[in-house]
Amino acid sequence: MKNSVTTVNLMEIIKSQLDKLKDNKRIRYMAMWKNSDLESEADDISLIQRKSENENFEAKDLGEESSALDGEGVIYGEQYRTCSWVHTTGLILSEYIVLAIMSFPWSYSVLGLFPGLLLTVFVALTTLYTGLIIAEFCAKFPHLRNICDIGQVLFGGYRWAWYATALCFLLNNVLIQGLHVLVGAKFLNTVTNHSVCTVGFSGIAAIISLVFSFPRKFISMSFLGYFATITMFVSVILAMIFAGVQSHPDGYDGTPVVYKAFPVKGTTYVNGMGAFLNIVYTFVGQVTYPQFIAEMKNPKDFKKVLWVVCISQVVLYGLVGSIVYVYVGEKYITAPAYGSLIRAFKIISFSFCVPTIVYAGALYANVSAKFIFFTFFERKPGYVYSHSLKSWLVWLFILVVLWAIAFIIAEVIPFFSDLLSLMSSLFDCWFGFVFWGLAYIRLKKHQYGEEFSFRKLSFKQKINIILSYCLIGIGLYILGPGLYASVQSIINSYKANLYGTVFSCASNGI
Repeated sequence: MKNSVTTVNLMEIIKSQLDKLKDNKRIRYMAMWKNSDLESEADDISLIQRKSENENFEAKDLGEESSALDGEGVIYGEQYRTCSWVHTTGLILSEYIVLAIMSFPWSYSVLGLFPGLLLTVFVALTTLYTGLIIAEFCAKFPHLRNICDIGQVLFGGYRWAWYATALCFLLNNVLIQGLHVLVGAKFLNTVTNHSVCTVGFSGIAAIISLVFSFPRKFISMSFLGYFATITMFVSVILAMIFAGVQSHPDGYDGTPVVYKAFPVKGTTYVNGMGAFLNIVYTFVGQVTYPQFIAEMKNPKDFKKVLWVVCISQVVLYGLVGSIVYVYVGEKYITAPAYGSLIRAFKIISFSFCVPTIVYAGALYANVSAKFIFFTFFERKPGYVYSHSLKSWLVWLFILVVLWAIAFIIAEVIPFFSDLLSLMSSLFDCWFGFVFWGLAYIRLKKHQYGEEFSFRKLSFKQKINIILSYCLIGIGLYILGPGLYASVQSIINSYKANLYGTVFSCASNGI
């Protein structure tokens, strides 16, 4: 009898193990069919949160990943959760209070003062709204630590979506680095009266930025970020004051200084779209939000960061754009607007933005390098959480490659406003609009599961769903007609022979 009971127990154990093996195979098959683990992971979060409702969702256990240790016994990511919301605010403000602000006067001169201010407020509100969606999405799925993980989940969990998002993410960041190499060369050409070939100045700007992008933690860069933000703020305040007190703008030929409330007759679609994209570019920085949230001590505080940043942006961008445009006038405005000031004022105000020229490019290089570093070396002991020689050599190699590419971009597209428009049309359409419209829809689908339908949503949720589809529509419009306008503007700039050819020694000073 005892043997019989033992046999029965043994059979039950074997059956239980076979059932578990069967379930594991079925889950692995689903992950292979979707070509992704992230879709299953996202589903698993919802399953855990809704277990009490007995919802039937297929998912896999994330316990191993969430508690994984590296070779030195360190919980993944814990070493990097060092930023308070104040530090994070400083980092993001340093990302937004940058030289691109000085393109607002030019944008207002093309769009007209009233439409320019209206579009500034509109884009600011979309940035705040999408930022709140990102905060909610990252809280719901904390294991999605960067924009590529999020992109993969938003586009069905397929692995190609991760790679496509990664490519766009890295290209976006390296183009921003290229912009700061270009501006660094502009500054050096301006203050030295073109004492060296512009290619050489671009190389100097790239090397200096490389040095400042070397720290591996955001907390190490936040203090430099504060300094860069303060000096850039001083720079734009000085530019506004100088624009008002100077007797005439640089290049004054006797033509009266005038400004327009609306676009002047004959404004082309290419110019108008380029001006709008310059505004969009300056606001859209959501691509880095997930990584900032991942390094916060308390990610719930990110909403405080968003409100402080949004209010600061609207006030500063609107004042700089309108005051400089009104005092400089439509005929004499340049991009960046420092070129509209007489030489003494130009050099003083331009010099105060040097820390931002270096730091902002370094920040994006750091974000990209960290993404590559974590992607390829996080599971390898002695790299991500180590300060060994080999880990620092790998980190340095990644940065050198990124800055080399940025240097090439600065030489191939040496036009400030055109480069801003190109980046905006190629990448801000996704990272500023489309992604976050899809993210909100995904959140509601997870909340309601198989019962998701527009009719079952609350009134507030219906409004948000409609707004989400509007975000997607705006993003696709920027990608299509916006990209056409950007490319055509670059062609026009080369035809006008503004700064010579690619890798030209010609001065690009302002």
